[in-house]
Amino acid sequence: MDTVRRIGWFYFIGFMAVVAIGYVPAFHDADGNLFGLFKLDLYDDSLHAFSGLWAGVAAWWSYGATRTYFRLFGPLYFADGVMGLFLGSGYLDGGIFLYGPIQQSLYAHVFANLPHLLIGGYAIWVGYRLAARAPTAVA
Repeated sequence: MDTVRRIGWFYFIGFMAVVAIGYVPAFHDADGNLFGLFKLDLYDDSLHAFSGLWAGVAAWWSYGATRTYFRLFGPLYFADGVMGLFLGSGYLDGGIFLYGPIQQSLYAHVFANLPHLLIGGYAIWVGYRLAARAPTAVA
């Protein structure tokens, strides 16, 4: 299996883990915030589950489907992180439309959106740099 598809499977597993972790009480503080930073709701869980399922189906389907996943998903997710960083709400989960800009501490803004920036940025790199080369199998 080539490297791009392996990374697609990793995204699938990662997003499914994010959804599962949201239902483990040990990761919530007294106010119900995950890791003490933010609340995840049905919209967030749906976004994460869809992102993971999309990655998994693409990785299972073909190299080209996985490359397309990263090329579409990466910019969308990265832009959502940028919006969340500055406004406290993103657009992919509908947060900006449901709640408007949210005033949080800088700490919460950065750490709540840093995963989106890193995951989206890495997906952009995979889709446009790594996948631009011929597929290489990994033993």
